[in-house]
Amino acid sequence: MKLWSGRFEKNTDALVDELNASIEFDSRLYREDIEGSIAHAEMLGSAGILTEDDVKSITGALRAILGDIEEGRLTFSLENEDIHMSVEAELTRRIGEAGKRLHTARSRNDQVALDIRLYLKKEISEIKGLILALMSALVRKAEANTETIMPAYTHLQRAQPTTFAHYMMAYANMLRRDVLRLDDCLERMNESPLGSGALAGTTYPIDRGMVARALGFAGVTQNSLDGVSDRDFALELLSCLSILMMHLSRFSEEIILWCSWEFKFIELDDAYSTGSSIMPQKKNPDIAELVRGKTGRVYGDLITLLTVMKALPLAYNKDMQEDKEPLFDAIDTARKCLPVFTAMIDTMTIRADNMRSAASGGFINATDCADYLVRKGLAFRDAYTVTGRIVNYCIAGKKTLETLGLEEYRSFSPLFGEDVFEAIALETCLKGRKSEGGPSPDSVRAQIEYIRTFLRQTM
Repeated sequence: MKLWSGRFEKNTDALVDELNASIEFDSRLYREDIEGSIAHAEMLGSAGILTEDDVKSITGALRAILGDIEEGRLTFSLENEDIHMSVEAELTRRIGEAGKRLHTARSRNDQVALDIRLYLKKEISEIKGLILALMSALVRKAEANTETIMPAYTHLQRAQPTTFAHYMMAYANMLRRDVLRLDDCLERMNESPLGSGALAGTTYPIDRGMVARALGFAGVTQNSLDGVSDRDFALELLSCLSILMMHLSRFSEEIILWCSWEFKFIELDDAYSTGSSIMPQKKNPDIAELVRGKTGRVYGDLITLLTVMKALPLAYNKDMQEDKEPLFDAIDTARKCLPVFTAMIDTMTIRADNMRSAASGGFINATDCADYLVRKGLAFRDAYTVTGRIVNYCIAGKKTLETLGLEEYRSFSPLFGEDVFEAIALETCLKGRKSEGGPSPDSVRAQIEYIRTFLRQTM
């Protein structure tokens, strides 16, 4: 018999039971459900709603149930629909009437809202730790490559010189924002909805603040309707995870390009590559490709919940049971991708010679040539035009800015002198870019220290 069956004269159809049940996926909330129930029971006892003996009996049995679940001695079936009713039914089976009193002054509506928040708070902490570990790997790579020159790109065309360290710090800063977004999400999530009841609170003299404090919340939700109806915190987390996965996907795309024969800037460790079933020469960046592919999956989880919530009137609706699977899937996906991505970065080999060779072509020091003329007194737009003509001349003659002779330079402008060759050397180009955030070794070392400080303060 279902706990809610008092008003009904016949059993629900078996197909309805199968569709209605959520125990197959919300069973992972068992710990949060039991922790919340223990805090609720202790508050009911403090308020004089439950006797001291009932509180001891309930909390003792709940702790025993928790132990049995974690030891694999207790499993759940579709009969009790969800984790909340499953735990309550088992509690009542063990201690009788006292178990039936636990649900006083609460509803499954505020109970599930509490469980999800408790669960997500823990998951945010875990995901943050994984992001910070990836940032630490990027710092290690950057520290070893502050003078590893490579071309930076716009439109996938060689644009200006940078270093591999500068590149790594770009992604480290993206991940820093991901951590800060999760912190912001956690701050808004950190309110207890328990005590909202089904939607209109309760007539019992409960102490919502006591439960909130016991469970580590900063406070309570301020409106009972909103307390059971709100899933903004879940949407916000899915949005944060979508942005995080977008960053990993962009990084994956770079890695896929860089380890191709056309670039050969890096080589992935054998442990983080795969081969072909037919082509023996292949070494495929499947990990990066999978991360890139799984990004779409997390986007889908966000869209799923947005679509579920978009037309729901207040308060709780059964549609909201569909919040858990996309949440769990996005969390699981991010947690699977982050550690293997970190290991892939940590173990990859940097091909500095190939990066340097690529940086020598493509006229990526053309801007520096124009800046040289500006320092000689020419307006930037005129310097830009002169340099563009020089580049065309080099292309036609299959030359580079480095191999052009001084007289050839002077045929375009009398402002050119012997010092032009020092000015356009890649090392000079890099060291001269000392503006805050730029790719000069000194600037990048400052960026590394900035991220290191963030890691120390956050870990």
